[in-house]
Amino acid sequence: MTTITLEKGKTIKTLNNIAESGLKVFSKGNYVIDNDSENPEAIVVRSFNMHSLTFGDELKAIARAGAGVNNIPVELCTEQGIVVFNTPGANANAVKEMVLTSLMASSRNLFAGVEWTKSLEGEGKQIPKLVEAGKKQFLGKEIKGKTLGVIGLGAIGALVANDALDLDMDVIGFDPFISVDTAWNLSRNVKRAMTLEQLFAESDYLTVHVPLTPDTKEMFNQKAFNVMKPGVHILNFSRGELVNEKDMEIALENGTVGQYITDFPNENVLKMKNTVPVPHLGASTKESEENCAIMATRQVKEFLETGNIRNSVNFPNASLPYTGKLRVAAFHENVPNMVGQITLAVSSYNLNIADMVNRSRGGYAYTMIDIDNKVSGEVIPGLENKIKQIDGIITTRLI
Repeated sequence: MTTITLEKGKTIKTLNNIAESGLKVFSKGNYVIDNDSENPEAIVVRSFNMHSLTFGDELKAIARAGAGVNNIPVELCTEQGIVVFNTPGANANAVKEMVLTSLMASSRNLFAGVEWTKSLEGEGKQIPKLVEAGKKQFLGKEIKGKTLGVIGLGAIGALVANDALDLDMDVIGFDPFISVDTAWNLSRNVKRAMTLEQLFAESDYLTVHVPLTPDTKEMFNQKAFNVMKPGVHILNFSRGELVNEKDMEIALENGTVGQYITDFPNENVLKMKNTVPVPHLGASTKESEENCAIMATRQVKEFLETGNIRNSVNFPNASLPYTGKLRVAAFHENVPNMVGQITLAVSSYNLNIADMVNRSRGGYAYTMIDIDNKVSGEVIPGLENKIKQIDGIITTRLI
């Protein structure tokens, strides 16, 4: 591994090849990209498995250039006060295009048809006649006027739903946790399903865009298939574990499911009838990799320089306009009187609070306080140590 020195200062480590456009974000400021460092202040990663790694005391942030964070020990990071970022929406357009491409191509049996045509090699002048005689076996159907069910209306799901409407499909969506931002971007012509069962029963095609959680694991199972229209096409560009593969195999055999298009092939999937195994190409575009890298590095840079948190999977998102004043940033247990103890520590140095924000997430919370006074360097270490001694404080920074 090589070491690229941009300017002496904060150490950034990458565990995968990160797009150069993303690394350029660190060209302004006191940063060193050192991939051999054993104790960096931040790590930028794509798919590298971090579960066996030991983190140094200086590590403050990990940024995943992508949406999924299964390769990162998030719970351990939370316990150690390390913020974990992801980049939701940065690869949304790439995945959307792959979903719509697969939707249309599978509906027209394009994948199977191309493979059959390639098998005619060596037939010479007979190929045109063989094509005309054999094309009937690949008779498809148009998606216009059909119903697409979209499970999960986040960045990707909303784009898929809106574009499917432009293709003259009827679209029904289900997402009990839809955000306000997504709702603003979603066409009002997307019909709302009140339950998954309703969406299953009404859809000719189903596409899923939800994270893998205990609630979503194997959500596509025999019980779900029993509610669906016979011959439904299911597209899975989210996580392979959302599908019970034994139940899917049976449903494909008996025609309950007409086709299964998945971005997560394995030995079981390759043996299934009427499957289209895509080699994990959903977000594999140059543009997507660059978008994810830029978004990840910008979030790390903003956090290191201002303490602001955007798109964290374990810390609460929190933002406070940075004016250059001394800022106290503390990650702590979400317990009563914690903010009071922090502000008391600040006031004990005769410091005025100019602004502050406190946000919680489950059992943890994050507090930022801007100091109004011009303080000397001697005050800083004393203040930081005093806050660290408060019971329930996990990490503290003075910025």
